[in-house]
Amino acid sequence: MSDRILKVNAYTTLDLLDGQAEGHEFEEDALAVLNVTSARKNPEHVQLQLELDNTDLDHLPAHADEVQLSPDQAREVAAALEDHAADVEAAQD
Repeated sequence: MSDRILKVNAYTTLDLLDGQAEGHEFEEDALAVLNVTSARKNPEHVQLQLELDNTDLDHLPAHADEVQLSPDQAREVAAALEDHAADVEAAQD
């Protein structure tokens, strides 16, 4: 991804995902990077970051979206991901 906002390196959680941007009257597909991180020293929250490759987008400028999660919220998201992963695996079997 050129013109990145997020630093993508060996520590990035997931890179080169299939992403999608949807808005009023548009829907676009692009490669994406998803990262989960926290500060190295004295972290106050978990960061969940998502960036779509802006070279594949016509309707959005280069940007990254980020949410800050408390430890409890991060665990709730992790549990939901586990549940849905199990549903998808069961459906594929």
